[in-house]
Amino acid sequence: MKIIVISCSLHPRSRSYVLARALVDDLQSLGVAAPLYDLRDYDLTFADATTAHKTAHAQEIISAIRAADTVLMTLPIYNYDVNSAAKNLLEIGLQAWNNKLVGFLCAAGGRSSYMAVMGLANHLMLDFRCLIIPRFVYATGANFGDDRLETMYIVNDDVKARIRELAQTATNLTRAVKASGVY
Repeated sequence: MKIIVISCSLHPRSRSYVLARALVDDLQSLGVAAPLYDLRDYDLTFADATTAHKTAHAQEIISAIRAADTVLMTLPIYNYDVNSAAKNLLEIGLQAWNNKLVGFLCAAGGRSSYMAVMGLANHLMLDFRCLIIPRFVYATGANFGDDRLETMYIVNDDVKARIRELAQTATNLTRAVKASGVY
C-alpha cells in the first residue's frame, strides 16, 4: 500500500503544510509510511504542454504520483478555489493521476469556500477515473495557533479528529481498493 501526501501551498508559513505534517503523523501511527512532498521544495514551471513536465523536479513528483495507490493533497483555498500550484500539479502530471484514490485537506481564510475543492475533484474523477474520498478536512485560520509563525500548530480538536479520521479512511479504502483488484 503506497500513500503519499502532497502539500500544495507555496506560502513560506503554510497552513497546508501544518495539516500535511499532522496527516503524516496520523498515517504513521496507523503503520503507514507516507512520504510528504512539499511543493515549496520543487521548481515546477507552469504547464505548457511541451516542457513543464520534463524537468527533473516535475519527473520526481510525477513518478511519486504514478507509483502511489493514494494521493492525499493539502491545499490552500484562494478566492474560492484551490491554488494554482495544485491545479498545475494536475496539469503536468496528467496520466500519472489515472486510477488513484484521492483525498483533500483544505486551508482557507474563511468558512465560505468549503466547496472550492470540488472543481479539482470533478476533474480527477471524470478525466482520470480517480476515486475521491468523500470526507475531507477544511480548516480556517482560526483553527491554527501561532498562525503564520514558525511555531504554527493546529489548535482545534475537531480538525485534529477529522485529520485522524481521514488518515484512517484513506488507509481502509486503499486496502479495500487494492484487495478488490479494481485498480
